[in-house]
Amino acid sequence: MKRDSRLSGVLHVLLHMTAWPDPTTSDVLAQAMDTNPVVIRRIMAGLRERGYVKSEKGHGGGWTLACDPAQVTLRDIFEAIGAPTILAIGHRSPAPACLVEQSVNAILSPTFSELEALLLSRLGEVTLAQLSRDVQRRMDAKRGVRCAG
Repeated sequence: MKRDSRLSGVLHVLLHMTAWPDPTTSDVLAQAMDTNPVVIRRIMAGLRERGYVKSEKGHGGGWTLACDPAQVTLRDIFEAIGAPTILAIGHRSPAPACLVEQSVNAILSPTFSELEALLLSRLGEVTLAQLSRDVQRRMDAKRGVRCAG
């Protein structure tokens, strides 16, 4: 089953942007992410609608952060990209007639809800600024060696 890596990808892009004060083009961000610039523009559209990034066209234009990273949580970003499905597992049938399946669903439903609530809560506790500091700490420990993407 294919995993949804949009949150990880957009966080990667945003963390690069926190380190680059100048506007960054979709081409440069796409190169850092090893993807197509169209994918970057699609991802950034939801962030722009929420006011987390802005873009300028023309020479010297590109994407810049439009928010205070200390005020934006990972949950905010998760919601800005459309709140992708968290769990790849689910019910075989949401409203089964079978009593056995009803019993299975009765156990799984609250468990799935608890897992989702726990993850969303944790995402709400971490800001972009905290994540950026962690990146900087790791870079300092590696003497400034940056990742390729």
